Amino acid sequence: MNIRIGQGYDVHRLVEGRKFVLGGIEIPHTKGSLGHSDGDVLIHAICDALLGAANLRDIGFHFSDKEEKYKDIDSKVLLESVVAKLHEKGYNIGNIDSTIVLQTPKISNYIPQMKSILANILGIDEDCISIKATTTEKMGFEGREEGVSAQAVVLLK
Repeated sequence: MNIRIGQGYDVHRLVEGRKFVLGGIEIPHTKGSLGHSDGDVLIHAICDALLGAANLRDIGFHFSDKEEKYKDIDSKVLLESVVAKLHEKGYNIGNIDSTIVLQTPKISNYIPQMKSILANILGIDEDCISIKATTTEKMGFEGREEGVSAQAVVLLK
């Protein structure tokens, strides 16, 4: 059996006047992620992990922030495209383990909905997706609520 591991990381600045989109859902917050797309750091980290595991470069290579067609795009659309690229190469997703780093808002109540949305797009069981969240105890840019980051590790079969 051919298995591949990939890891992804993404970070976005938090600013007023933007929606806060995370894991494919909008979460009420006073700030949102600044980015060319909707700024969904969790989906971006997962995309990079999947692309890396399949040796398909990174999210910026496939969805350049220089292209207007990706301006404010829903990151779920990007994830759907990444999954199609994986299937073209003959890969299936085994599991995903991810961590979101932010001080506020608390997101534990939103994780089941995120898992449901992601499982549907990825074509895998919700039990194959782990989403964890942590703070930095008010240290660093996440702790000062200047930004949010996410990390993801994936297994492809």
